[in-house]
Amino acid sequence: MDRKTFIRKTAGAVLIAIPAYSLIGCSSSDDGTNPDPNPNPNPSGNCVENGTRTSIGTNHGHSLTVSKEDVNAGSQKVYSIQGSSGHDHAVTLTAANFAALKNNNAISVTSTAGDGHTHSVTVSCA
Repeated sequence: MDRKTFIRKTAGAVLIAIPAYSLIGCSSSDDGTNPDPNPNPNPSGNCVENGTRTSIGTNHGHSLTVSKEDVNAGSQKVYSIQGSSGHDHAVTLTAANFAALKNNNAISVTSTAGDGHTHSVTVSCA
């Protein structure tokens, strides 16, 4: 193989590999499973007094903070979970979600799609 052919084949491989890597790196969903609507049937912690902690499935820099003030208010709210990620998702917590948190039950929701995928987000009591 001469130098010109080698360069063409290498450039072609790179042009195929970069999009393939991007598709593999961010799949169409976070883990292919449906989130459990009540992953914490035995509550621990107290959302009203201590606030919450969150877990974001297949996370790559996203973050979410749900304050005890938000839990006490109990009104539907939309949160941005961009964090340090290069793209954003939104998470909506409904009045029913906040009612569950007030009763010290964890909740799971799915983020909006962004950059070709979603995330399962779990909010539990601290």
